[in-house]
Amino acid sequence: MLCRAALSPLVRSPGWCFVLPPHAIAAISRFYILRHNQRLRNESIRYWSNIPFITMPLSRAHGKSFAHRSELKHAKRIVVKLGSAVVTRGDECGLALGRLASIVEQVSMLQNQGREMMIVTSGAVAFGKQRLRHEILLSQSVRQALHSGQSQLKDMAIPVLEARACAAAGQSGLMALYEAMFTQYSICAAQILVTNLDFHDEQKRRNLNGTLHELLRMNIVPIINTNDAVVPPPEPNSDLQGVISVKDNDSLAARLAVEMKTDLLIVLSDVEGLFDSPPGSDDAKLIDIFYPGDQQSVTFGTKSRVGMGGMEAKVKAALWTLQGGTSVVIANGTHPKISGHVITDIVEGKKVGTFFSEVKPAGPTVEQQGEMSRAGGRTLAALQPEQRAEIIYRLADLLTDQREEILLANKKDLEEAENKGRLALPLLKRLSLSTSKLNSLAIGLRQIAASSQDSVGRIIRRTRIAKDLELEQVTVPIGVLLVIFESRPDCLPQVSALAIASGNGLLLKGGKEAAYSNQILHHLTQEALSIHGVKDAVQLVNTREEVEDLCRLDKLIDLIIPRGSSQLVRNIQKAAKGIPVMGHSEGICHVYVDTDASVEKVTRIIRDSKCEYPAACNALETLLIHRDLLRTPLFDQIIDMLRVEQVKIHAGPKFASYLTFSPSEVKSLRTEYGDLECCIEVVDSVQEAVEHIHKYGSSHTDVIITENETTAEFFLQHVDSACVFWNASTRFSDGYRFGLGAEVGISTSRIHARGPVGIEGLLTTKWLLRGDNHVVSDFSEHGSMKYLHESLPLPQRNTN
Repeated sequence: MLCRAALSPLVRSPGWCFVLPPHAIAAISRFYILRHNQRLRNESIRYWSNIPFITMPLSRAHGKSFAHRSELKHAKRIVVKLGSAVVTRGDECGLALGRLASIVEQVSMLQNQGREMMIVTSGAVAFGKQRLRHEILLSQSVRQALHSGQSQLKDMAIPVLEARACAAAGQSGLMALYEAMFTQYSICAAQILVTNLDFHDEQKRRNLNGTLHELLRMNIVPIINTNDAVVPPPEPNSDLQGVISVKDNDSLAARLAVEMKTDLLIVLSDVEGLFDSPPGSDDAKLIDIFYPGDQQSVTFGTKSRVGMGGMEAKVKAALWTLQGGTSVVIANGTHPKISGHVITDIVEGKKVGTFFSEVKPAGPTVEQQGEMSRAGGRTLAALQPEQRAEIIYRLADLLTDQREEILLANKKDLEEAENKGRLALPLLKRLSLSTSKLNSLAIGLRQIAASSQDSVGRIIRRTRIAKDLELEQVTVPIGVLLVIFESRPDCLPQVSALAIASGNGLLLKGGKEAAYSNQILHHLTQEALSIHGVKDAVQLVNTREEVEDLCRLDKLIDLIIPRGSSQLVRNIQKAAKGIPVMGHSEGICHVYVDTDASVEKVTRIIRDSKCEYPAACNALETLLIHRDLLRTPLFDQIIDMLRVEQVKIHAGPKFASYLTFSPSEVKSLRTEYGDLECCIEVVDSVQEAVEHIHKYGSSHTDVIITENETTAEFFLQHVDSACVFWNASTRFSDGYRFGLGAEVGISTSRIHARGPVGIEGLLTTKWLLRGDNHVVSDFSEHGSMKYLHESLPLPQRNTN
């Protein structure tokens, strides 16, 4: 009666009526006895028998596993398997409560998104062991106190506890803990205990299947575990033909995932995933994606500190699950830095753990590309300068020789972008290539080739430390560069040429909107590299790798250079883990018009800075005008020119206060428009202009227009930006225009490189010391040698 009374709210819910089988009632009765009077009311949440859930359009026809990680976000029904090492403490006696609470929080979040979550959990034995040990210690201490008549107790030996007894003592406590945790998120949990017979007996199997489906329909999270209190010892090699036997929770999770036609099985253990050799060994590498048939390339180590299965059991269960149409990810559920979001990260498609896939990509993985790029880059750096220059000259020739093929590929990209309507006009302009652009690219590449003769291996310092002990500091490549660019196919040959000239390996990640253009330009780059056998030095990442995942490859990548929107740069700076990022997040460039400005120069410089290419990062965004110029013919000429060029004007707060009818007031003085728009603001002096730039600028490029040399020098010396100009357009802030040939980007950072970054910005240094049986002890107070530290002349640079 209690069970049915507790279930009465469910049966009476308006619009819904269910006839539940007895086994389903038994599974959920305990929860409703505890909380059947609780009523939840929230208009933004849909209710089903007091169980809140948010509807979400998740649906997928089961039958085939996901081919790529990015598809995991579409998973509707998910099984999370918690290994013993995840659930239990390090002493194997009790539960890791903080870790378990974090897992429950993630499962609850996904459940409230409308997914159907199931948990296969270990932990009953450990929880029961803790309880039984406590009871035995308490019992022994009481007996010893009675027999000895004194409070001092002797050392007490705890007998070996039988696992089935521990499981019996721990099951109820473990479930009570799960219930208490899920209750915090207004989610109901129900316990299911199974044995191997429940899958082999057809009637029991149907009952189990029906119970689980009923629970999922009612938005209840089933907590499933093997009934370790009665389960017999595991029998080795007892799998039936085509069916996995339930010997441990790995095989249970696999069997359950296939039986319930789930979309995803997440197996959490105490290792990051599957390695090609035992974790901890020197050469062990985490396998990002594991394919059926790859078992021969893996060496399995010992199993985890607790539990019945090891990694070999997990892989066997995962492959069986994959064959059944369910995707699998094995990941670490114990690492304190990732355990708080490991489940949600996996579902979002992030590169966590090992993903099992039946679809093997045609090309190399991004990790393999990174290794190829590093090896190719080292070979490239070892070439003679003339050979590297020859490669770049060849690439410049190919850009003009293959002009028609390049423009045809670019036309496909433009047509797709216009048809889909997903690119704003400034991005479409960046995407577009033309004959003149290709000619300019070729000229820039030849400039790079000519200036690269003396870049790698150049001696920049020589010191005689002591007699016959000489030190040199020489330039060397940084290593492997990752350049991420949006809607800019012309960036690919520019960056490739700079990487070749500086002897760096290169990974390129372009936007999908420029896929056809990038593909042919990369093909031509590799064709040029092939003349000296270094084709692999430049790689184009074509996989579905997310940018955030690429930013985590700190063992493969030495420097990240983003080329694109300010939002892209900020995202990369946030995502980069242990890899330096070179670039600028915004290009808020200013032009200050001083009282002594030339009338002839002002409109020309402003027009060129704003209208020549408004989508560029070095385009004018804020125009600062001295207060004394308001209501003068010069001011009128500026406004008329901007109107003719169809530039939308936004008024700064001070400028708006001077006008009776002003343009729309600017929302923020820190805005990069990237289009035919700009802000106009008024300042009282050059000092105020400098202060405004420091407060609202992005340290990119700032300009003063004046004929007063004293004022100009004050501006040049006090503005703290990467590029500061006098009577010149902001658009000169460019590697090609600076004579660098091209640039990988404009850096606003204060370390290593600043402003347009050419070959020099892609080099670092190393120290070479040449001695003859020198040891430090010879230079001690009573030693035979003395330090000289004499500067030596540098070899003459090759200027040809």
